[in-house]
Amino acid sequence: MEENLKQYSLLNLGKSVLRIAFYGPESTGKTTLARQLASDFDTVWAPEFARDYLQEKWDEKGEICQPDDLLPIAVGQTQLENQKLQEARRFLFCDTTVLVTKAFGELYYGAVDPLLEKAAKKHKYDLIFLTDIDVPWEPDDLRDRPHNRAETLQFFEEQLIRYQKPYIKLSGDVASRVAQVKKLILDLEKALQWGFTSHDFLRIQARKMDWDVLHYQFSILKNGLPKIQLERAATIDDGIQALSEEEARYYATYFEQKKETYCLKKFVPASGAASRMFKFLNEFLHDFKPGKDTLNSYINHAKNKDLALFLIALEKFPFYKDVAETTRVLYPSYDTLSTDEKHYYFIKTLMTAPHFDFANKPKGVLPFHQQGEVSITPIEEHLLECALYAHADGKSKVHFTVSEEYQSQFETLVDAVKTPIEATHGVTIQVNYSYQDKATDVIALTPEGKPFRDKHDAIVFRPGGHGALIQNMNRLNADIVFVKNIDNVSRNHTDQIALYKKALGGILLQVQETVFRYLKYLHHDQVTLEMLHEIAQFVSQKLLMEISEDFPKYTRESKIDYLMEALNRPIRVCGMVKNEGEPGGGPFWVRDQKGRVFLQIIESSQIEKNQRFIMEQATHFNPVDLVCGIRDFQGRNFDLTRFVDPHTGFIVEKNKDGRPLKAFELPGLWNGAMAKWITLFVEVPLETFNPVKTVNDLLKPAHQPRS
Repeated sequence: MEENLKQYSLLNLGKSVLRIAFYGPESTGKTTLARQLASDFDTVWAPEFARDYLQEKWDEKGEICQPDDLLPIAVGQTQLENQKLQEARRFLFCDTTVLVTKAFGELYYGAVDPLLEKAAKKHKYDLIFLTDIDVPWEPDDLRDRPHNRAETLQFFEEQLIRYQKPYIKLSGDVASRVAQVKKLILDLEKALQWGFTSHDFLRIQARKMDWDVLHYQFSILKNGLPKIQLERAATIDDGIQALSEEEARYYATYFEQKKETYCLKKFVPASGAASRMFKFLNEFLHDFKPGKDTLNSYINHAKNKDLALFLIALEKFPFYKDVAETTRVLYPSYDTLSTDEKHYYFIKTLMTAPHFDFANKPKGVLPFHQQGEVSITPIEEHLLECALYAHADGKSKVHFTVSEEYQSQFETLVDAVKTPIEATHGVTIQVNYSYQDKATDVIALTPEGKPFRDKHDAIVFRPGGHGALIQNMNRLNADIVFVKNIDNVSRNHTDQIALYKKALGGILLQVQETVFRYLKYLHHDQVTLEMLHEIAQFVSQKLLMEISEDFPKYTRESKIDYLMEALNRPIRVCGMVKNEGEPGGGPFWVRDQKGRVFLQIIESSQIEKNQRFIMEQATHFNPVDLVCGIRDFQGRNFDLTRFVDPHTGFIVEKNKDGRPLKAFELPGLWNGAMAKWITLFVEVPLETFNPVKTVNDLLKPAHQPRS
């Protein structure tokens, strides 16, 4: 019998035919599915060998299945599948598997022949569908287990898990099951062609990733992204609106007068750890050899000027006192050590677990500022800002996007600091959180274009970048959303920050009111030709959106459709500061693939080298200071994903486990993810922009206590 099993081992005819098996307890619809799908895909199916074998035994001898029947059934099932495999086109649908025989053998007889177990373990399918018991049990001559169906199903599933079979549980009526299987096996077919395994496929399914999106990522990584075509830099009176302090106060007052009828929310991207903020300190700990090197020689040969500045100003950091005290406890002889040794152990305490471990904590929970003896985190600064400018009806709402493992740290800090802010400003602060959706992660590939695998042979996904957060913003319940990065806070300029945030909000509300008024006229067809001309001028002159040269030739109905499409979009008003050499994007006039020119925030990596001279002409910088209107003129939330330009992502080259990889990052949240929004750029004072990209930024006046 062992020779028979070897002889009839399931053939491997390559991946030209995918083997799809249905597996589960009796009377769960396996045969119906196999027959239906074979018909739909114009192929063959392998029926259950045991059914004819045991029916014949019953009819001839009146005998039921015995342990000695199991091996012949396994051999017959494998032989039948091999025959059908040679006839199949594209897919072979198997009504059952040898593992079903093995499972029933253990259920009925407690154990099976080791040869049967070996065969069940060895036989492979590209995908197995575990058929659920949510269909009626139908009796026949061979079925005898109408009871305890849930326990039987659980036993069957445990077998799949035990032998690490690639499976998906299938529930629902016949039509629903057929539809599910069709979609899944077509996606599986693509996945196998791209170099994934069946288990890879299931991991990707668990992430709820769209296979068309994944295919797009493969295409982009293979062929590259089109570069952005810059027309010119946006400047004052050519894309950027100047704003005097008097005008700022006017718009801020306008915002204050109107805000109570709106739902306001502050949106703070705060995911990820502060690893980049402390990069040069991590490099120091990795490379410096205590006792064999001096700090001066290390700084010179490593050209680590950041470390020199950090050490010179050490006592000015808000965490200095706490870290120094802990270091003295950890190293009792600390005060007798040389200066080099003191600095080394201070940095080690600051950077390593289980002590401060700052590089592996989110920026939001780190001490950024000092007030007396109390250190203050960005979380507290954002709650204070929200209470100053983003409140209505006595409520101040903040939404942090966080990594799931950090949420409890955020919650602890929020609980500790929000009550005094509420009492001082007479508002109730409501805080909620969301995570970056795993479905927005992106696949990593080798330089040769194959799925990149880690040292455990698992495929590697990377977060899709902050552009993925458009999904989080899309789920917000708000009319007006203030957007600001977690590290862009100040202790010394809060009044000015609040003034200009409210001013941006006032500009947004004023523009939005006009947009909504025009949209209602257009929607109800209450416009004359003169009004259509007026609206077109508003689109062109106020919203700075190019109007087609052929617009005057359009019919009245076409003009209405054209203007509706131009106006019915989310709106953002973006604060811009004068460019003083900060790395990052800026405001530009961009020409799209259809030749239209519009305003956009662009990063240097998105353009060709021969256009760098245009970027060098930029007078302003994007500080990520946005106020957004995300509902339409009928009060409905826009689907923000409809206004993303998918061609404005980024290809990044990274290294993992000492091997190179490349990946696609989604269009940036305030770049391509908002490319199709109505966009207005407004100049705001440099004092409103105070990012902390490295720890040394905390030494700037905006973050130091006032003298």
